[in-house]
Amino acid sequence: MLSVELHVHSSLSYDGRDPVELILEQAEAVGLDAIAVTDHDEIAASREAAARAPDYGLVGIPGMEISSKAGHVLGLGIEEPVPPGLSYATTVERIHEAGGIAVVPHPFQESRHGVMARITRDELAEADAIEVYNSRLLTGRANRQAERFAREYGLPMTAGSDAHVSEMVGQAVTRVGSDDRESGAILEAIAEGKTSVEGKRTPWRISFRQAAGGVKRRVRSRLAELSR
Repeated sequence: MLSVELHVHSSLSYDGRDPVELILEQAEAVGLDAIAVTDHDEIAASREAAARAPDYGLVGIPGMEISSKAGHVLGLGIEEPVPPGLSYATTVERIHEAGGIAVVPHPFQESRHGVMARITRDELAEADAIEVYNSRLLTGRANRQAERFAREYGLPMTAGSDAHVSEMVGQAVTRVGSDDRESGAILEAIAEGKTSVEGKRTPWRISFRQAAGGVKRRVRSRLAELSR
């Protein structure tokens, strides 16, 4: 079983802090086999991470976290960005057209752009996999809802640290049943449901720091736009 981190943000995300190098160093230090950097509506850092990952003994999986009209969707295994603002169904379709798989993160967390506030359960079931453990949890209720849904619909399950700072990389991982250390083989195994999940809650102080840092960066970005 390979240990895979599928949900990480770099400094290219409006709410991320650290560059690719620190993320890869942490992934190597905690013994991961593969990692996907999934920035919000950006893919450049993920492509960089995928290219540099072998230098750290890792498999790099390119991808991004796409802001569909319904909420967030992870596009894994794509090389070109899928634009934000499309419908949920079109976003999933575009990911597939790009050769990737669509994984829905924290679907039942409405406050964090979970899609279930705006789509039906049958629509959610069109995803290739459901993130059933997100380490940035409050009570764990949303994770439990996601797991029950995935089991009910027979969908593959993943986990993700949703790390916005490098030290949280590997907080939650997906164990993938693949003997082939290659991005495409790993994603194929995920889509086939050859996964198990494990993880730990992100400490409150880290969650607060991540959230506060994201607010500060959004304000700075907005002020910079207004000053142009």
